[in-house]
Amino acid sequence: MRKDRRIRILIAKIGCDIHERGALTLLYTFRDAGMETIYTGRYQTPEAVVTAAVDEGVDVIALSDHTGSMPIIAESVLKELKKRDAGDMHVMTGGLISPEDVKVLNEMGVSGNCGPGTPLDVIVQQVRELVKKEQE
Repeated sequence: MRKDRRIRILIAKIGCDIHERGALTLLYTFRDAGMETIYTGRYQTPEAVVTAAVDEGVDVIALSDHTGSMPIIAESVLKELKKRDAGDMHVMTGGLISPEDVKVLNEMGVSGNCGPGTPLDVIVQQVRELVKKEQE
């Protein structure tokens, strides 16, 4: 990523989770923080999310889930990224994530792993730090 380009982030909801308030809140939060944001909408597949992320050249995929399935969802996205030769794309997660799932996600290399109530400025800073590491 060029240093003079704005951070590009794709927010995605995979599967049958109908809860979208958190994803929409982040959409506007990232936008207001000066990032380019893309929202895939609900009911997506890992393939569709990764295709959109690769086509749009995003820096970060932010996955949102409130069904308790985040390790399964994240694993499917990571596998699809590897298939597409985009395994270096950052993935972060948010939603209802148990402490046990946070450990699993961290072991997978997924960042963020923010639960309900995480301050929005903390999430924005996590994205900036992820992308900054890539620039260095």
